[in-house]
Order: sequence, then C-alpha cells, then structure tokens
Amino acid sequence: MKDQLGQVVRFALVGGVNTGTFFGIYLLLHPWMPYFAAYSLAFVLAMVGSFFMNTYFTYRTRPTWKKFLLFPLTNVTNYLIQSVGLYALVTWAGMDTRIAPLVAAVVAIPFTFLLSRKILVPGSRGAAAGGEPAVEPEPQAAAGRPPSTV
Repeated sequence: MKDQLGQVVRFALVGGVNTGTFFGIYLLLHPWMPYFAAYSLAFVLAMVGSFFMNTYFTYRTRPTWKKFLLFPLTNVTNYLIQSVGLYALVTWAGMDTRIAPLVAAVVAIPFTFLLSRKILVPGSRGAAAGGEPAVEPEPQAAAGRPPSTV
C-alpha cells in the first residue's frame, strides 16, 4: 500500500513536469501552426519524455524497446479523452485555445495512471486489486549480454 501511494505521488510529480513540458511546447508551436496540430505535436514530444520519467522515477523499472513501443498505445485513451475535451472546450464552451488543453489534460489523469502502470509494471493488475505491489525483477544478463534497454 505504501509503495502504491509512493507511485501515485511520483506519478503526480511526473505528470506536473510532463504537463508543463507539453504546455510549453504547445505555446511555442501555437503561433506557427493551427492549434490542433500544435497540440498533437506537443503531445507526442511530451509522451516520449513521460515514458522515461515514468519508467525511471514513477515505477522504478527499466525501459525496454517493448515498453517504449507499447507506451503510446496506453496513451491512445489519454489522447482521445484530451482531444474530445479540447474540441468540446474550444468549440462548445468557447474556451481560449491556449488554456483548453490544460483543462482537458486534468480530466485524463486517472486514466493515464492506470494504463501506464499496466504497461510499465508487469503484474500490476493484482496490486491495483489490493494485492502486494508487483515490482519487475531486474533481468539478469544472459551469457554476458546486457539487458535490452532503450
């Protein structure tokens, strides 16, 4: 339980850094391209940073190519929630296009935590159901070969 709470706190910290990174990139791109294109590019760039921050800091696991390639799949839900939220906030609520992505991102946080934990921490399903937290064992180097990392 203590480890799960630590993961939630670290996830929130990483989320804050990642959101700031995303928002900064978005604001830099916004004057040069349509708001949705700026949003999409900023999202992809921030997602790469999020992968590394979450593997090393939040879940304290090793990054691998498999996890790196699967991580964007977990963010599809996040992207869809944020995209629909962004569109609704700008089109229907008339919110400023510089602020709407931030509001839409807050709504997606719980979904992102659960999905990223499932991908980055093997066996995390049992931990979420109240069992002991699953910690990925460090792979042993086979025949003197280093483990596959990004």
